[in-house]
Amino acid sequence: MHIRYVDGAPRRLEHFDPQVDLTAADVAHVAEIFRTPLDGAYNWDYHVADDRIRRLYELGKELNWNAATDVGWGQTPDWHAAPAPTPSRVEELLTDFPWNGYAPFDAFDTQQKLAFVRHEVAWALSQFLHGEQGALLVASQLASCAPSFNAKLYAASQTFDEARHVEVFNRYVRSKVGFTYPVTGGLKDLLDKILTDERWDLKFIGMQIVLEGLALAAFHTRRNETDDPVLKELLYLVIRDEARHVTFGVNYLEEFVATLSEQEREERAEFAYQACVVSRDRLIGTDVFRYFGWDVDHARAALVERGLNADFLNMLYARIIPNLKRIGLLTDGVRPKFEEMGVLDFEHLATDGDIDWRELERPLDLEG
Repeated sequence: MHIRYVDGAPRRLEHFDPQVDLTAADVAHVAEIFRTPLDGAYNWDYHVADDRIRRLYELGKELNWNAATDVGWGQTPDWHAAPAPTPSRVEELLTDFPWNGYAPFDAFDTQQKLAFVRHEVAWALSQFLHGEQGALLVASQLASCAPSFNAKLYAASQTFDEARHVEVFNRYVRSKVGFTYPVTGGLKDLLDKILTDERWDLKFIGMQIVLEGLALAAFHTRRNETDDPVLKELLYLVIRDEARHVTFGVNYLEEFVATLSEQEREERAEFAYQACVVSRDRLIGTDVFRYFGWDVDHARAALVERGLNADFLNMLYARIIPNLKRIGLLTDGVRPKFEEMGVLDFEHLATDGDIDWRELERPLDLEG
């Protein structure tokens, strides 16, 4: 096994060639070190203190799925065997494409436009993959540092969920897309902050409220947009897991935040606000703009002006803002900042703390 340590995430696209058959000795594992002053916590009281958390843990066991066998991978050909799109399919892909009317995109010929569509998909799915790896690392930390017995059990089950999510997105990107984009700076900054903070409850806030809320918004948006049955299936399965994770976080944090001092609550509220700011800019594919030679600042401004990420942002804040209010982190200190962002209208929506057990306990259904 060869491990190559790097300073910072690699910034190149990674292409996958099905003709290359690597042995274990050929594979170079590219790793980046991060350091954290995390304090772990034993728990010597094995009583089950909260039926809600225990029930969510049991659901995680009951609704397990296998990325290798529960997704119909053969419904569509892998990228290297896929036939060229028919003229009608090309027209379908490009007629209502969001970047139509933007001069740099309109200047492309048909093949360049199709390439841009593919790169946008590759970029978005790559961020899903990178984000799930980050969630895997945070969940593993929570199993060690969470102070209560129930939280440790749940964090351990969530760690397995996140590992499965990394597996399923990695397989999709490698087999159905063919290449990956590097992690965006904003997402990497958010993951770094959550992973390296020494306070276990900030990891819970960053992970269960912001990062998982971000993931749910992105996954729902992508599932609504895609017509690929394989991607629809795997996103359905992942979304079921993520909804349970957010519900756990809201219920667990609601009681804990109530025990903090006003200063401690404001510190955590500011952390959540800053994480939301990072998340707001997370799904802007500047690397794709750069790859195609566009002016990055101009393209970013055009995306915002044209509202091309509006559905994602609305779905993101419709989930995060009510949850922050529920756990006590929509404080007087951060309310004006969220008001300036124009997202306080979401605060009275239903929260993930209001557990819909019928929905969470519904058997897995790939037609769902």
